[in-house]
Amino acid sequence: MKTIGLIGGMSWESTALYYRLINEGVKTRLGGLHSARIALISVDFQAIEVMQHAGDWAAAGNALAQAGRQAQAAGADFLLLCTNTMHKVAPAIEEAVTIPLLHIADATGYAIRAAGMDAVGLLGTRFTMEEEFYKGRLRDKFGLDVLIPPPADREIIHRVIYDELCLGVVEDGSRREYLRIMDDLRARGAQGIIEGCTEIVMLVQQEHTDVPLFDTTSLHARRAVEQALE
Repeated sequence: MKTIGLIGGMSWESTALYYRLINEGVKTRLGGLHSARIALISVDFQAIEVMQHAGDWAAAGNALAQAGRQAQAAGADFLLLCTNTMHKVAPAIEEAVTIPLLHIADATGYAIRAAGMDAVGLLGTRFTMEEEFYKGRLRDKFGLDVLIPPPADREIIHRVIYDELCLGVVEDGSRREYLRIMDDLRARGAQGIIEGCTEIVMLVQQEHTDVPLFDTTSLHARRAVEQALE
């Protein structure tokens, strides 16, 4: 079994989901008392969040590159960055290490294509929805048409992530807003919805809607288990 390197803490709530999902996946595959070999480096999200909203992506990239080097030094055979947004600085991490980074957009793109879809809606932080590092990769590598909500709805999604979900707060009113936004994207032609922030699954699960959801946390964790055991 290979050792999975996790760069986590962004937020720790979603990193805890990664840890559980990966260990459950290994146990399902191998049985008995098996669990995953994991090297986890968890950063202080407060510092990263300040860098994000100040637009200091170079400093954020340096911080996560250092975390990647630490995970590699701890024995990781490949890396997962346990956040969608911070894949904006994935190139800085890849340059800092000699082991592969399993990109979350790739895990998501393969699942969407396997489902036979070519148009999807994307929910996430404002950075993830508006910039090209994520939706551009889905478009260029997987040929997907990626739809995002209008500006006012993007602000709602972003606020709920940072002010509620990253603090472990799950509000019914916020779920209703997310479901409304998902329905609007479907009306515009989205065949499914990418939960493109690793905390969104805390708020909206498949049981809440008949729109097919792509939970990036679960998809990323599943690909990690496959790679660890291949």
